[in-house]
Amino acid sequence: MIYTKTYTAPPIDEDEILRYAGVREKTDEMTDLLRDVMAEAEGELTYRVCWSYFDLTRDGDAMDFGFAKFESAALAVCLDCCDRAVLFAATVGIGLDRLIAKYGTASPSKALMLQAIGAERIESLCDEFCCFLQNELVKCGRSITRRFSPGYGDLRIEVQEDIFRVLDCSRQIGLTLNESMLMSPSKSVTAIIGIKNGAPDETEVDTCELCGKTDCLLRRNK
Repeated sequence: MIYTKTYTAPPIDEDEILRYAGVREKTDEMTDLLRDVMAEAEGELTYRVCWSYFDLTRDGDAMDFGFAKFESAALAVCLDCCDRAVLFAATVGIGLDRLIAKYGTASPSKALMLQAIGAERIESLCDEFCCFLQNELVKCGRSITRRFSPGYGDLRIEVQEDIFRVLDCSRQIGLTLNESMLMSPSKSVTAIIGIKNGAPDETEVDTCELCGKTDCLLRRNK
């Protein structure tokens, strides 16, 4: 079964956006530019995720998800002790790509800030999904690993094709993949998350900034 979820906008981290934009000093001018561009981008952003659960077995450095085997020593380490996994895809929509193209020549500074906004927005969406996932799984005495994306470490980018096929990303959330393994919309992520028995390695005792729960057990991996 493939699940889908549409989110409201996660909290905005201005400092993180400016970091993505390469801004070393947070001046009033940069803050004004960010807020001006963000105001224009907000109406173009959508927050959608699709995911599914898979039984998982390991054969050396190959992780078998049932529908495909992914060869990766780094992924095998990440999923060590996991018997199930979640594959997910997330996107903040095509509207932001259109804005970036619009300002690419007319205002490079705005285009750069839009790129940074997109990077922060998709990461925040992924964090919020992981937060949701951990809080659901903890009810069953289980926890999640960090997320691991195609192209990271020694995991081939080409496994995107298998993920897109099994999640039916185009139909579920309007996310497509071209022959060069580039996703459209560009501000999108696919990733693998392991599921294991027991509590997370680290627990947050304070209120989680993402879900607002005091008992959130999301393991933060930034």
